[in-house]
Parts: sequence; C-alpha cells; structure tokens
Amino acid sequence: MIDFDLWQEILDTVRRNKLRTALTGFSVAWGIFMLVVLLGSGTGLQQGVEYQFRDDATNSIFVRAGRTSLPHQGMRPGRDVQFDTRDYDTVRDRVPGVEHSSGRAFIRGSTIVRYRDESGNFSVRAVHPGHQFIEKTLVRQGRFLNELDQREFRKSAVIGTLVAEALFGKSPAIGREIEINGVFFQVVGVFDDDGSEQERELVYVPVSTAQRAFGGRDRLAQILFTTGDATLEESQEMELSVKELLANRHLFDPADPRALFVTNNVENFQRFASLMAGIRAFIWVVGIGTLVAGVVGVSNIMMIAVKERTREIGIRKAVGATPFSVVRLVLEETVLITAIAGYAGLVLGVFTLEGLARALPEADFFRSPQVDLGVALSATLLLVVAGALAGFFPARRAAAIRPIEALRDE
Repeated sequence: MIDFDLWQEILDTVRRNKLRTALTGFSVAWGIFMLVVLLGSGTGLQQGVEYQFRDDATNSIFVRAGRTSLPHQGMRPGRDVQFDTRDYDTVRDRVPGVEHSSGRAFIRGSTIVRYRDESGNFSVRAVHPGHQFIEKTLVRQGRFLNELDQREFRKSAVIGTLVAEALFGKSPAIGREIEINGVFFQVVGVFDDDGSEQERELVYVPVSTAQRAFGGRDRLAQILFTTGDATLEESQEMELSVKELLANRHLFDPADPRALFVTNNVENFQRFASLMAGIRAFIWVVGIGTLVAGVVGVSNIMMIAVKERTREIGIRKAVGATPFSVVRLVLEETVLITAIAGYAGLVLGVFTLEGLARALPEADFFRSPQVDLGVALSATLLLVVAGALAGFFPARRAAAIRPIEALRDE
C-alpha cells in the first residue's frame, strides 16, 4: 500500500529545501549525463573504426610486389619483383589456412568502356572468383565471376552500379555486351560496394581472359587472400610463409623490407580493436567515477539533512515513531531525488548525443554517436540503488538518535 501521508511529507520537505534538493539532484543527473555522453562517444569512435574496414575483409592479407633493397646471393639490389600466376598458385596451395584467394592485375593505360553510343573511362580489374569475398563485393544483379569463367577464358564482366547507370541508365545490364578497349565482354553481374564511389566505378573481368586479351602475359600486380578464423599470431605466420615462398621463387632476401609490401588487415583490425577496448575501459572508469562522486554527494547532503532535522526526528520518536519509519522516510526521499534526477540526466544525455549526431559532419573516425538504451537504463537503475545505499547510512544515523538528546539539540 502507498502511504500518501508519508509521500506528502517528503514532498513538503523537498519544497522547503529547494537548494539542497537541487544540489543533490544535480550531482546525480550530472553523473548519469556524463556516463551516457561518454558511452555514446565511445560508440561513435568504434563505429568510425569499423567504417574504415567496411571495404575489405578484416581477415585479409594483401601482398604487393616491390623492388629489392638488399643484396642476395651475389645479386645487386634494385631488381623489380614481378608476380605471375604461378606465384598465386604457390600461395594458394602451399600456405596453410588460406580461405579465399585472388590475384589482381590492372589494364595499363586508359580503359574506355563502351556500350553503343555511351562510353566512359572506368578502371578494370582482372581478378579471380575469390576476390568477391576479399573485397566484400555485394552482387545486386546476376552473379560474380566463377571458376568456369577463369578456366575457359570467358569474356565475362561484372560491373559496378555507377558503371551500369552510366552505360545503361535504368535498362537491365545483364546479358548485354560492353566493349573494353576494343574487346567485347558480356555483363554477367552488377555489384555494389560499401566503399567509396571509385569502388562502384570498377569493372571486374577474369584474370586469365585479361592476360590473353590485353597482352598482360602471365603477370599479376597483387596477391590477396583471407585467413579464415586464424588468430593474429597465425595470420603473422601465414604472412611469413608467403614472404619465404616468394623469396625463394624470385631470389631475394625474405627480410628485405622493400621487396614485398604486405598489408595484414588481421593485424590492423586487432590493433584498432585493442585501442577501442582501452578507450571503452577508460570511459567506464571515468563514468563510474563520476557516478560514485554523485552518490557520495547524495550521502553527504543527506547527512546534513539529518543533522538539520535532529529535533524533528527526536519529536517523532518521542511520540512513538519507530526506527523503521525514520529510516523509510530518509530512504524514500533519497530514492525519489535520485530516480528523478537520474532519469533527467539520462534523457538530457540521449538528446545531447542526438544533437551531436545531427550537427557534426560525417567523419571517417567518428560516426553516429549513440548509446545502448539498455545499458543506459541499467546504469540509471544502478544509480538509484546506489543512491538508496548512500541514503541508508544517514537514515541509520537518524534512527539511532535518542529522543531526549535530540530535544536538547540546538
């Protein structure tokens, strides 16, 4: 049952002590407000980091050929390293743990892509079917390149959405033939990409076909693969295996820093993940510290309130009030102030994050700051419980007051 007389008395006390109540509520509201804003900012940083990896698989390794900088077996530095299809086959077949793999070659010079009277200058990449998973390519129509396209030297092409729009407008692109530097390819798919607009202006063709059609001989510019569920240490071992295999094939020192350029996205993502874990831990430490400061403030202010009301409490006990009723009076006042102020801080924090999300321009490393509502509500509930515990000690002190001593208090 709700004791209306008790709550009426609590509200009267709050109205009589507006400044004290305001200071108590402010300390609580500020604590939950800071926690919400800090958590939301941490989420914005995390989403910004994840945005950086939106274009490539986070478990991928990219290998690009360079130029030797160290002498090796009597050969001078300065030799160009040139990949070929056998290098790709070696990495795919002999490096343990390779999941999806692809070579990558580029058509030299300007590439004009044409369909009837429409044409444009678009980048053309010659790749293997596994490239779809490495680059997170999203096929919107048709299909991606497959093994038959590669084995049978098919003149198949998968075009980006912006290429399809430029050449075909709103007409269907699947089955149409486009001309790439004088060679006709059949469009078998249209893809989208979460990366930049440049990624949607690409045309993918089979490596084997491009090597024949455009005089690329057997050369590749890059070798890429994913590592499956390999750990950071396992991915680094795979990276070392690739360097040793290619060093043996092309006769350079595996420790040569400029013979190969390797991008290990597993390592990069792990580095950012560790950084974000540290930032989240720091945010929680600061946020909880702010909440604790608010709770301590509540306890101190309620101590002062009990001291001010010593005579009143003594009179209550003299006319028959039980210690439990005194404790309940102080605790319920504390919970009321803490709950209302905590909710106000929560709402203000959420609105602040919404305002930041709308006002701040889109940035690569800070995107869409927001807080998990469940976490925020849990923090608010925890604050109310902590506030009740903070009010328990002043309440216990009030209950221990002897009526005769309280009546003598000036």
